Amino acid sequence: MRGLGMTAGAIVLLALLMGSSAFYIVDIRDRAILLRLGEMVETNVSPGLHLKVPLIDSARIFDGRLQTLDIPPERFLTQEKKNLIVDFYVKWRIDDVARYYRATGGNEFVAAQRLEQIVKDGLRSEFGRRTVQEAVSGDRANLVETMTTLATRQSSELGIEVKEVRIKRMDLPNEVSSSVFARMEAERARTARELRAEGGEAAEAVRAEADRQREVMLAEAYRDAERLRGEGDRLAAEVFAEAHRTAPEFYAFYRSLQAYRQAFAEGDTTMVLSTEEGFFDYFRSLSKAPASPAGR
Repeated sequence: MRGLGMTAGAIVLLALLMGSSAFYIVDIRDRAILLRLGEMVETNVSPGLHLKVPLIDSARIFDGRLQTLDIPPERFLTQEKKNLIVDFYVKWRIDDVARYYRATGGNEFVAAQRLEQIVKDGLRSEFGRRTVQEAVSGDRANLVETMTTLATRQSSELGIEVKEVRIKRMDLPNEVSSSVFARMEAERARTARELRAEGGEAAEAVRAEADRQREVMLAEAYRDAERLRGEGDRLAAEVFAEAHRTAPEFYAFYRSLQAYRQAFAEGDTTMVLSTEEGFFDYFRSLSKAPASPAGR
């Protein structure tokens, strides 16, 4: 009885194990194939609960989501035989699960290695057609687009769809960077010297023009002043001439007053002259004039 009980328990346990292995679940995010004795009998199994024959059938389930292959930085030669260190990654996912299984045996590591080699070969070819300037600046977007298309076409044999090849950064090797930076620094210094020389030349031109205009303005001002002074002297001469013609005595008196003003302008002038000299005629006439009532 005891032996029969143990046998029955083993049979029940085996039945439970067999029953549990008769089902498998495919998540909506996964891709699956069904194998029968190692041969594919069903591909692209739909999501949900499925039956299989225990010990004969087996299900292989793979992640069907978008995956990232981050590749270590690699050196590539440009058209002018210069090295560029390129850091890049690839976005991919399984497109044809049957082809993926045949090409890689369902091993994600093998798939990543083969995809990495495809992308590296494509980038090596694309960088070899471009200069450093083209790769770094203007043609970079075109390079990424071309590489994505090329990688998608070649990786289709692996049952893989490449969604994007993205370059994170590009650097020159350290031994090249120092010489490039030194050349750039020298170029910038030369440009700065040229700009300073051009600025100095422009400043000298502005300064010379300002000096010229100053001299012109001073000459014109002196010319106008001399013209006005000559006009004033002419008018004064006409006034004096008219005064001499109409009132000669007043004119003589006015001229004598001017002579007195100039002679005694210093205030301590001493003059020794004869009283008979004509210079003091108006002094003598003033002493002979009768005193005014106010002076009395």
